Amino acid sequence: MDWYFKVLRQYSDFDGRARRSEYWMFNLFNVIAIGVLMVITAGFYALFESEIIIEIAMGLGVLYGLFIFVPSIAVTVRRLHDVGKSGWFLLIRLIPYIGGIWIFVLTVTDSDHGTNKYGENPKGLGNSNDIDQIGTE
Repeated sequence: MDWYFKVLRQYSDFDGRARRSEYWMFNLFNVIAIGVLMVITAGFYALFESEIIIEIAMGLGVLYGLFIFVPSIAVTVRRLHDVGKSGWFLLIRLIPYIGGIWIFVLTVTDSDHGTNKYGENPKGLGNSNDIDQIGTE
């Protein structure tokens, strides 16, 4: 949960680097949040059988998507920086099929060791339990 809030605090920070754990924990929490929203929606729909419940849930889903849009782009750009790629590599996602796979491979790739042109390796910034110091340079 701390990783999620860290990304939200750095919602517009496109500089620096993000560890794999920061990127993937943020995405895992998003999947869980969307799953919980779907389960709650299905439960309310089963109880009340009203189409308004579906519309409200869709509206909440859209609001949540808008809420996490910029932070998710920012953490992905920082993750690409961690493997030595420009943030513009995110546009590769626009290539059907291949783009998504390529971005996936880049996000699971280990960090560049040492300092690259985007900053120090976040793994080397101290205790791994102190996540607030990661990517703050």
